[in-house]
Amino acid sequence: MASEGPNQAARATAQTSPSDRVLTVPNLISFARLLLVPVFAACIVTERDIAALAILAVAGISDWADGVLARRLDQTSALGRLLDPAADRLYIAAALLGLAWREVIPWWLVGVLVAREIAVASVLPALRRRGYGPLPVHLVGKGGTAMLMYAFPLLLLGEVDGILGMAAWVFGWATALWGVALYWFAGVLYLRQAAGLLRAEPRVVT
Repeated sequence: MASEGPNQAARATAQTSPSDRVLTVPNLISFARLLLVPVFAACIVTERDIAALAILAVAGISDWADGVLARRLDQTSALGRLLDPAADRLYIAAALLGLAWREVIPWWLVGVLVAREIAVASVLPALRRRGYGPLPVHLVGKGGTAMLMYAFPLLLLGEVDGILGMAAWVFGWATALWGVALYWFAGVLYLRQAAGLLRAEPRVVT
């Protein structure tokens, strides 16, 4: 009976239906954050690191703000649940590819994170066939994403000569590796949750 707990919790979580509103204040903030992704990527590739750090800071603040506003204004929505993790993944992807292009980080780090995304995405078609949408993001995943977002500015600062650059490089890599570990751990939890749903009865759509 104890093994049924995670599956029941997963089914209850997956069946929670937020509002289908689109034009909400939190969603507009998320759209604005998404529009800055290509600008952020261009700044990294062209080595405009100060501008890239500023955009990343604005993205982080807006990510926090839209979550707070969604709760306080009672404007949570299905679209918002998709936009937030999508924006985070796009910023991570832009930073990874840009830093790898500049040889600040190795390409194997890109491969490790891409493999995690492929593993998680592989179960989405099966979930849809059983009547489920994407599962909510785990708190562990949010922690891993936050650590990766902190790691990238530190790795950029690591390009600076001197003690500051050396300290930033050390802390940046420590944060990046912890972020990767948490990111993958969250991915395993997601896959376990999805497996529980797929073994259970199909969701009844009303």
